[in-house]
Amino acid sequence: MPIDMKDLERRMEGAITSLKTEFSGLRTGRASVNLLDSVMVTAYGAPTPLAQVASISVPEPRMIAVNVWDKTVVGAADKAIREAGLGLNPVMDGQNLRIPIPPLNEERRVELAKIAGKYAESARVAVRNIRRDGMDALKKMEKDGEISKDEQKAQEDSVQKLTDKFIALVDEAVKAKEAEIMQV
Repeated sequence: MPIDMKDLERRMEGAITSLKTEFSGLRTGRASVNLLDSVMVTAYGAPTPLAQVASISVPEPRMIAVNVWDKTVVGAADKAIREAGLGLNPVMDGQNLRIPIPPLNEERRVELAKIAGKYAESARVAVRNIRRDGMDALKKMEKDGEISKDEQKAQEDSVQKLTDKFIALVDEAVKAKEAEIMQV
């Protein structure tokens, strides 16, 4: 019974998906609706994602518009955005919040690039941990006599090739994100 390569691949794809989600929260110089994905508003007594209490749009490249549906939640939404650690300061306009996206200075760009690098390293570690799980399973199968030494080696090569492919995807993603961050 060979190792389930589809399962390993699915788990490695999960690491890449997680990395891309983390990257979407990193602020580049441009406005994006994904920038506010992590913002939780205390609405109706419970933390609620901003997207569930308002519509978010990008009318201009450096402006995010948030239209809060319930006027009792506008103050909480404003507070949540300010406290989200994104360095954004909304301007209240009735039930609407206008959020200007300030241009990034060089120091902040370098800092964001480092954060992107940390996210990428976490993804690489996750991929390597999945590889280790696969290798351990193969060693156990060989020890238990389920597969031969040759089969074990052949499958270890397949697991390593899969790992190399996903590490390369992480490297590509971080290069693209760093280029996007450094773009003036």
